[in-house]
Amino acid sequence: MGPHLTGKSTFVSRLSLELRKSGYQVATIPALVERAQRLGIPILHNHTWASTMWFITRGISDELEAWAHADIILVNGAVPDALAYYQAALEYRGDEASDAEIEHLEDLVRHHSSNYNLLFRTAVAGDAHAEDGNRDDDEREFRRLADRWVRRVSESLDLASLPLPPTNRDSALDLAISYVTEHA
Repeated sequence: MGPHLTGKSTFVSRLSLELRKSGYQVATIPALVERAQRLGIPILHNHTWASTMWFITRGISDELEAWAHADIILVNGAVPDALAYYQAALEYRGDEASDAEIEHLEDLVRHHSSNYNLLFRTAVAGDAHAEDGNRDDDEREFRRLADRWVRRVSESLDLASLPLPPTNRDSALDLAISYVTEHA
């Protein structure tokens, strides 16, 4: 879980490689952003209720498809991220969703998230300006909102997650490999 540009893809790729070396059948569920862009689905600060439903249901569907042929499924951008991005987009735009809409999304995310065995959560590093390079202030602000909402969604849905530090992720990698070894 976590906002974009915080190293989720790199960590998932590294973990996948290590698990495959150990003989596991690994399915990697990529982030859905590129697919959404190709389809014209609103992303980032333009998220809508409908686009959020697409991200949640497409993510769930992709994960369910992977269950049929993999020992381990690694998800780059877990389903709760979609809800967090929607909440961040609403705050960024100064919009509100109805309680019923949010409750519906939360129910979907909560029920599906019970399938996750181990969640890591990334965060925007303290020096976001250095990390964002040539991104503008609006992009930085939205990313900070997404970071805050990922944490809020995780807490409000009582999703246990482990922090994935911005640097030296070897201990997190070792922990994930140990978890798989013990539970596979």
